[in-house]
Amino acid sequence: MRTQPGVQPRVLVRRSLPTEPAVRGSESLFLAEAEQQGLQAGRRMLYVGPEPAGDQVAACLRVAPGTGVIARRKMMTAGGVPVRIATSYFRLDLFGGTRLAEPGFVRPSLQSALTALGHAFGHAEETLTARPPTPFERETLELEPGEWIVQVLRAGYSTDGTPVHVLETVCAATRHVFTIRQVSGSDEF
Repeated sequence: MRTQPGVQPRVLVRRSLPTEPAVRGSESLFLAEAEQQGLQAGRRMLYVGPEPAGDQVAACLRVAPGTGVIARRKMMTAGGVPVRIATSYFRLDLFGGTRLAEPGFVRPSLQSALTALGHAFGHAEETLTARPPTPFERETLELEPGEWIVQVLRAGYSTDGTPVHVLETVCAATRHVFTIRQVSGSDEF
């Protein structure tokens, strides 16, 4: 989504879909992307703990809606402006009692922690949705009335098909450009 002609967004961030493997494997996808764009990026953890799975997350994790899952929610900023809320969701039956359920950032990365717990990446599915923000999203991202968000829901599965990680990224639509490229590296019209 673009802003109205003549209206400058507070900040503009590029988000590649699909995410390049080297960026996905970094300590922070957002920090790596922002650094490549010359943006001063920041992030802070908003919440780590159990919460009931919403319908979309429950379907991706193959649990019933309302089932308790581990949520790891953080906010990303560019130039001091809030641009994204990213929440990682994990099944409690698989990851309760692991470092994924502990407060703070997982070092060196979530991907390395999942690998250390015996999960090898098999495939992922991403869904992109544009919608009005929830009150929490509007307040946290400091959106103006009428601004929408873009939600990227990425469900990651292990080689045996186990749902391992669901990442919901909520982006301030007027502060993002989504670059779409083909995995093969040879883009076509």
